[in-house]
Amino acid sequence: MGGCCILSAIIGIGPRLGILVWYLLRPEVWRGTFATWIWPLLGALFLPWTTLAYVWRHAGGIHGWEIALIVVAVLVDIGHVGGGARSRRHH
Repeated sequence: MGGCCILSAIIGIGPRLGILVWYLLRPEVWRGTFATWIWPLLGALFLPWTTLAYVWRHAGGIHGWEIALIVVAVLVDIGHVGGGARSRRHH
C-alpha cells in the first residue's frame, strides 16, 4: 500500500470519525444545527469536511471568511472524490 493510499484513507475516514465523536460528545450542537437527522447523515457520507465546517461555524452564523471556509471544505470533499476516481482509472 503506497503512501498516497494511506493519505487517502486518513482523509476519507478522519472527518467521518470526527463527526461521530463530536456527535457523541456534543449532540446538542448537532441538533441545534440541523432540524432532522437526514442532513448530518448525508453530510457524513458524501461531504464530511463540509459538514464539519458547517456545524463548527453555524452557531454564531456564517459570515465573511467563514463562507470561504465552507467553500474550501466543499472543494476538499470534491477533490477527494475526484482524486479517488482518477486513481482508480490509472490502476
